Amino acid sequence: MRFRLRSRHKLTAGLTTLLLPLASLVALATPATAASSATATYTKTQDWGAGFEGKWTVKNTGTTALDSWSVAWDFPADTRITSSWDADVTNSGTRWTAKNKAWNGTLAPGASLTFGFNGTGTGAPANCTLNGASCDGGSVPGDNPPSAPGTPTATDATDTSVKLSWSAATDDNGVKNYDVLRDGTKVATVTGTSHTDTGLTKGTDYSYTVQARDSAGQTGPVSGAVKVRTTGGGTDPGPGPGDQVKLGYFTNWGVYGRNYHVKNLDTSGSAAKITHINYAFGNVQGGKCTIGDAYADYDKAYTADQSVDGKADTWDQPLRGNFNQLRKLKAKYPHIKVIWSFGGWTWSGGFTDAMKNPAAFAKSCHDLVEDPRWADVFDGIDLDWEYPNACGLSCDTSGPAAMRTMMQAFRTAFGPDNLVTAAITADASAGGKIDAADYGGAAAYTDWYNVMTYDFFGAWAKNGPTAPHSPLTSYAGIPQQGFNSAEAIAKLKAKGVPAKKLLLGIGFYGRGWTGVTQKEPGGTATGPAAGTYEAGIEDYKVLKSKCPANGTVAGTAYAHCGSDWWSYDTPATVNSKMGWAKNQSLGGAFFWEFSGDTADGELVSAIDSGLK
Repeated sequence: MRFRLRSRHKLTAGLTTLLLPLASLVALATPATAASSATATYTKTQDWGAGFEGKWTVKNTGTTALDSWSVAWDFPADTRITSSWDADVTNSGTRWTAKNKAWNGTLAPGASLTFGFNGTGTGAPANCTLNGASCDGGSVPGDNPPSAPGTPTATDATDTSVKLSWSAATDDNGVKNYDVLRDGTKVATVTGTSHTDTGLTKGTDYSYTVQARDSAGQTGPVSGAVKVRTTGGGTDPGPGPGDQVKLGYFTNWGVYGRNYHVKNLDTSGSAAKITHINYAFGNVQGGKCTIGDAYADYDKAYTADQSVDGKADTWDQPLRGNFNQLRKLKAKYPHIKVIWSFGGWTWSGGFTDAMKNPAAFAKSCHDLVEDPRWADVFDGIDLDWEYPNACGLSCDTSGPAAMRTMMQAFRTAFGPDNLVTAAITADASAGGKIDAADYGGAAAYTDWYNVMTYDFFGAWAKNGPTAPHSPLTSYAGIPQQGFNSAEAIAKLKAKGVPAKKLLLGIGFYGRGWTGVTQKEPGGTATGPAAGTYEAGIEDYKVLKSKCPANGTVAGTAYAHCGSDWWSYDTPATVNSKMGWAKNQSLGGAFFWEFSGDTADGELVSAIDSGLK
């Protein structure tokens, strides 16, 4: 059977502008005097311990257009910027300067724009100037913003409401009110230190935080979060926001040349350490979901030594193949939920035609997943469209609303008790694939997104430059801005996708070049390195011995052995990425795919331990 690896190949170039809610703005640590015609406000939007994300918002407060802008500030000596977007950022010692790009220098009266960066250190700026004048981005000279309120406590939860209370914030001139945030979105502003949130859905998980505002309108840091589950709702279909999803893809074609079977999930110890399996793939043809490989899916007979429970299939039993083995695996590990994934790189072309009638498409998929022969095997559906309103192996022009329309149709068809998920792009470049579709709107109908934060770079660019295919962050010399996990996650959050609905993707394989003389990233090559199944790609279980890692960049390992150069994740880098995912409050992680791991499941173990 032809090997179908999910890959993105070469993506669209560009930068990204990330806009966050006003409630998240943090005032400058050292306020400055007012500028005559423009302001600049600094926001430290994320902090993951070893680094942070910061943003400046420039606003034209005058009556004439600005033709260009330049923001300068001081950082402490221990703070450095490692990557930036939507501005050209340079430094001279501790003085940093950001200047407009050619396309975003003009600002009409009243208009504003945001540029940002990732960095290391404390990230507290001082002595800001905008076009040579002092900045005034909303801070009041001599007036500090309020402190964080206490973490809310939740009481009196019902099917549709919950009461929240918290200890007061402090402020040098007094607290005016508090914003109550549900899953990161403001739902109420109150003057006291309690609030009853209503209109909730029964049997549903929510996360609440609180943020104080002073009399000058300055907001302080967000409080700690409290997790709440409303009463009622019946059976929980899977982990909620307070749990970490640990999901792996199992491929139906792996039972052939790779000789990888459901039983391997048991013998490797992986089954005990995961929460979900995505079974890949079903096809999308003629506007419907169809079987991907009938023989592997439900017909292949397993002998006793190949079977999860040690019992051989018989010629006349109603269900065999992977489906029956997954049924046996779930009986042995009742915590595991199995989701049937449709599409993938090779079979995404069918989505365009199917989406001409979303309701019929969704019904066909529901009827297939819920076929009485295997309905107990599956707990939901995963839609892997690469990519809505963008180009992958083929191009789609269904429009930006297609993703939201699809997920809404599938939620209607599958109801509240089945999982409905999607694998989505991680292209965070300006005007790139994340911008092409309404992932924020679709998130309302989605349990979570598998963000494919891998395959950013590879030997489809046969001459290089060599680069890690799954960088966690940007780095000096990265071939394309916006092609890293941190910027993808940040952009999806900015578009309204809750952090708990985002899973970080890990590849259980490496990508590599040959003809490389330079050990560090950025070297030239002559073509893809040899691989077991496909040039330019190899399983982790092979690379760990064939070409051991001898360096790291942007949170991902790389290796130079002979004339070959490979990048891949190791248990150490996976563990580090899981720590980052936790700091980002993500819903967990997923990986592609089980057969790339070692016989004792090294990478699965790293995901499991890293998310605890």
